[in-house]
Amino acid sequence: MPENNSALDSQTALDSNAQPRRAAVVINPAKSGGPALQGAVLRLCETQGWAEPLWLETTVEDPGTGQARQALDAGVDVVIAAGGDGTVRCVAEVLAGTGTPIGLVPLGTGNLLARNLGVDINDPVSACYDVLNGSERAIDVVKATLDHSDEEQVFLVMAGLGYDAAIMADTVDVLKDRMGWLAYVEAGIRKLPGKPVKARISVDGGEPVRRRIRSVMIGNCGRIMGGVEIFPDAKVDDGVLDLLVLAPRGRLGWLGVVAGIFGRNKSETESVEYFQGTSAEITLEHEQEFQLDGDHLGTGTHLAVAVERDALKILMTS
Repeated sequence: MPENNSALDSQTALDSNAQPRRAAVVINPAKSGGPALQGAVLRLCETQGWAEPLWLETTVEDPGTGQARQALDAGVDVVIAAGGDGTVRCVAEVLAGTGTPIGLVPLGTGNLLARNLGVDINDPVSACYDVLNGSERAIDVVKATLDHSDEEQVFLVMAGLGYDAAIMADTVDVLKDRMGWLAYVEAGIRKLPGKPVKARISVDGGEPVRRRIRSVMIGNCGRIMGGVEIFPDAKVDDGVLDLLVLAPRGRLGWLGVVAGIFGRNKSETESVEYFQGTSAEITLEHEQEFQLDGDHLGTGTHLAVAVERDALKILMTS
């Protein structure tokens, strides 16, 4: 009996000496609404038995990657991305493949990854609570290379060439603040007129298909703004990319797009085609706008994408 008591005492001592877990918060200060959120998160970490978090604000020059690297160097247990999809994407780009999980505190307009995962998008403190008390799961990351660049970028929700990226480039920030996702609708209406571009699209190294397109979108998740399920078969952890090609013809072509995407029974039409694979390559005759997870990143004529299954750990409630 004395030996057993000694063992219990030793285990109790070890438990009492264990360091509490620590989070880093990479936050977009333009979205935070002031210092109140920082105070609330500090109190929450204290009540949940976590150490005082590392608080790292993004800047225009560094929207999240540098801060995420700083958090990794500090050896934190989770890096919470507090901002919009752009902040989440920058943090994920650093964390993918490291084993250190990301947490989501949505503060942006779209919050598309959070919406697809069922994260609370209305209460950032509640979302933070769910991170601190959540469990790990793995999700896919998609690597993208524009115009044969040596620099790979990642996305978690959707990439696009053409019309959808032009919407992201032309959405008025003031309207986003006032109208939320409806601001994208306004930009979409303004961008409807336009000419198609010749494209070659190859999936998994296969024979390219040739189309005259207005947009090619590559999805890792199903839902976009307004809760529209644009990729009905997409799952964030299935190791598969979903491609959507929009090729409206003539004045009534966009009606075919609407029917193919928004119809009760989604189906391919001459204006809408779906493809699936683990990698894809799109080559365009002329430069088109390019976006990753809603971030407009310039123009290009070539995009290569490939999925990395289960590359990112995320801490969240089930």
